[in-house]
Amino acid sequence: MSELSKPVLEGEGGSDYERYLRTDALLRLQKNADEWVHRDELLFQTVHQSSELWLKLAWNEVEEAGRLVVADDIPAALRLIRRASDCLKLVTSALDMLEHMSPWEYTEVRKVLGHGSGFDSPGFREIRRVAKPLGDAFHAAHERAGLSLADVYVRGREFEDLYQLAEQLIEFDERVIVWRVRHFKVVQRVIGADVIGTQGTPVEVMGRLIHHSFYPELWDVRNDLTRMNLPE
Repeated sequence: MSELSKPVLEGEGGSDYERYLRTDALLRLQKNADEWVHRDELLFQTVHQSSELWLKLAWNEVEEAGRLVVADDIPAALRLIRRASDCLKLVTSALDMLEHMSPWEYTEVRKVLGHGSGFDSPGFREIRRVAKPLGDAFHAAHERAGLSLADVYVRGREFEDLYQLAEQLIEFDERVIVWRVRHFKVVQRVIGADVIGTQGTPVEVMGRLIHHSFYPELWDVRNDLTRMNLPE
């Protein structure tokens, strides 16, 4: 064994790759085969645990982006918001894996979930928490520039950073909405739309959440812009 292949970091694992990434601890987080009520528990846990990691990255980036906007460093904030939006794309695509579960066999997995529900996702709870301060920072920024929200678009070529920031906020908002829609359809496909969830909440309630947005004003301003430019 060469000297460069020997681990130098502290921690568990036979290599620095394992020690730095803490793979021993990470791979112990899933149930073992002798604990499964159905083998699809590994699929179910893998999707949700990996999604929480991406959501952790997303909310940390959004939180920092808000601080950067307050400090008038909009270009740096844009980079982080784009990264957060891509995290949401990965979380959404991961839901495809859940449709590999048989609806009948999933009922076995569901028996061991207790009251576990996606409503309790710590990642999405944090996403909700950091979204508002970012929106507030954006509005303060365009107001400092003496611009209304409509002005940010009408004069977008003059105020490129503010325009790009507005568009990155609505992109992030849209990614969250797309995730909600996709999640609802996966739940509907796996357990049905007219049943009760693990916390006693009807699945149809989840369907109503697809109409929620963090930045409704950014959606509404499009109506104003269209009306402003319509012929008399």
